[in-house]
Amino acid sequence: MIAEENVGRIQLLVTDVVMPDMNGRELSEQLQGLCPDLRTLFMSGYTTNIIAHRGVLDDDVSFIANLFQKWTWPSRSNKCWMVIE
Repeated sequence: MIAEENVGRIQLLVTDVVMPDMNGRELSEQLQGLCPDLRTLFMSGYTTNIIAHRGVLDDDVSFIANLFQKWTWPSRSNKCWMVIE
């Protein structure tokens, strides 16, 4: 696994909330076992309301919706820096 080869070097995990084999929260928890200081920024093409309704994320997590829309790139990159700091 890439994370096992880079313990101590990974600072930020940016992961989709909804994935085929595990959700983003499960991935984050698994990687935090290797990298306890790892910060996680969850993203999704679904709206925040849909994600909250499905109960996938807790209220206190860092989340951005619609990451790949061109007009949102500057504010989304700022969110990444805020999570790291």
